[in-house]
Amino acid sequence: MSLSRKLSKRWFALAILIGILTGVSGFTFRYAEGFSYLSNDPKVCVNCHIMNDEYDSWRKGPHHSFATCNDCHVPPGFPGKYIAKASNGYHHSKGFTFQDFHEPILIKEKNSQLLQDNCLRCHGDFVHEIVRGSTWDDNAIRCVHCHRGVGHGAMK
Repeated sequence: MSLSRKLSKRWFALAILIGILTGVSGFTFRYAEGFSYLSNDPKVCVNCHIMNDEYDSWRKGPHHSFATCNDCHVPPGFPGKYIAKASNGYHHSKGFTFQDFHEPILIKEKNSQLLQDNCLRCHGDFVHEIVRGSTWDDNAIRCVHCHRGVGHGAMK
């Protein structure tokens, strides 16, 4: 068999593989309503059933009229907001696909810091005396230490 024929078969096999991966990725993105995650609509968070309790408690909680999920859980500006959404989306989809997640869902350290930063972005003028100093230290006072149910209301 000539070298050009071998290369031709390899390119053909590679093209088929790329086509299959593109098709499966496209189907998965469409099935998972991928574009909806670019919005600020809180209903997007219940695309996955595991977030139903958090969504329901947010609707009944005190922040319902003032803040969406993104206001508390991702950075406010571009590109940080979409980097955080992509990172969270990747980890959520991996966890749900392989059934490797904690139930109830738990916030990770990085996202906990985003939450703290966003609490202070809105409420910093009221609490600046309480959280004086670093909010990144291990012993930093976290808003959710005392106000655990504020964003989501009473959790089970």
